[in-house]
Amino acid sequence: MMLTVDETRHGAWTVLHVCGELDLVSSPVVRQHVHDAVAVGRRDLVLDLSEVLFCDSSGVGVLIAARRLLRSCQGRMRLILPARGAEDGSHVNRVLAALGVRRLFEVYADAGSAVDEEAQPLSA
Repeated sequence: MMLTVDETRHGAWTVLHVCGELDLVSSPVVRQHVHDAVAVGRRDLVLDLSEVLFCDSSGVGVLIAARRLLRSCQGRMRLILPARGAEDGSHVNRVLAALGVRRLFEVYADAGSAVDEEAQPLSA
């Protein structure tokens, strides 16, 4: 399955909508989109993973590296996963939880709440 990444802007936030499988072959595409956004000065990033059907360790590695990059330049990163996480079939949520790194990320149910400065992230 092909991975696609579409970019939209919501105020100060750049939303990267990722669709497909996030694996060894496709994860460099996401990494490049994150680096491109940072290179042009966008420091507030939302990764919409609600349509990612599969994520392996290299995909998780990209998420952790993106978080580290944004923190190093005083940026912010948020993830979008289904509101009920693994109960709604979010493969990414299950993988992050199984690896013990889910708590590292601010997770929201949708783009509206992810770009809302007043919204609270979902609990881990």
